[in-house]
Amino acid sequence: MTSGIPAAPVLPGWTHVYSGKVRDLYVPSPSQSSQVPAALGAVGPDVNGPFAGRDDVVLVVASDRISAFDHVLATEIPDKGRILTGLSLWWFEQLNVPNHLVATTVEDGVPAAVAGRAMVCKKLEMFPIECISRGYLTGSGLLEYRASQTVCSLPLPAGLKDGSRLEEAIFTPSAKAEVGEHDENISYGQMVDTVGAGAAAALRTLTLEIYSRAEEIARERGIILADTKVEFGTDPANGVITLGDEVLTPDSSRFWDAALWAPGQAQPSFDKQYVRDWLASPASGWDRASDTPPPALPADVVERTRARYVEAYERLTGATFV
Repeated sequence: MTSGIPAAPVLPGWTHVYSGKVRDLYVPSPSQSSQVPAALGAVGPDVNGPFAGRDDVVLVVASDRISAFDHVLATEIPDKGRILTGLSLWWFEQLNVPNHLVATTVEDGVPAAVAGRAMVCKKLEMFPIECISRGYLTGSGLLEYRASQTVCSLPLPAGLKDGSRLEEAIFTPSAKAEVGEHDENISYGQMVDTVGAGAAAALRTLTLEIYSRAEEIARERGIILADTKVEFGTDPANGVITLGDEVLTPDSSRFWDAALWAPGQAQPSFDKQYVRDWLASPASGWDRASDTPPPALPADVVERTRARYVEAYERLTGATFV
């Protein structure tokens, strides 16, 4: 069950069409100048900006919202949208993979009100698959491994622990779920049945290539990339499989401090772990099994969570977040 999502901001020139847990999507509003006769002043640039009337782009705005246990929390994490957008943009530059970026600055058409946390992107025909690569055993993969010594039906060696490094990274797809529901791990064979053999093979290869490249970059910076989720779609203009959504952020990946890595226990991560831990603790007074929304987060949990996101950004990119 997902708690209520706040109303998306109004952005002149853009029409809000969808809100997820942490992102808001907009499409260009119809061109105004095309609806006004030239004699009445329809001259010069379109008042709705360079993307007015286009149907091939979407504005993706990252909010400061945070979700946990399938609830969108009432408390936001300051600067989270800018941090994750900046990190995604940095990773797009590191990867030799076609991506969906069209514009990322105000000068190129991003609304000033959401500058720094928004991207104008190509509309893609998205595959209904979460493409996941795992180099370490943890999370839902660990639960399946303990039950059957497999992850998404892939057999793994005996004796692995929480946090164990795998001999080589594995591709473990999941089927996308509706907002508020859990994605479902599926086998590669089920993925083939869903998207076809050719697309499945291409998505697996691209996902493993992205993980391999990103894992190497992160390791050089003292960070372990345990696993990551990426999403792809087909570009209608040329049929090319294209990387979309966010990429390699703490919301879509597990990053661990290499200096603290210790298999056999849960690893501290660069994400919303402080939030989950507090909500699950007696201090929150919240019962996950109830229909009651989670309580507001204390100021110290907010600050520590923000600091963890900032640390991930700065250690990975080498830049200071301002």
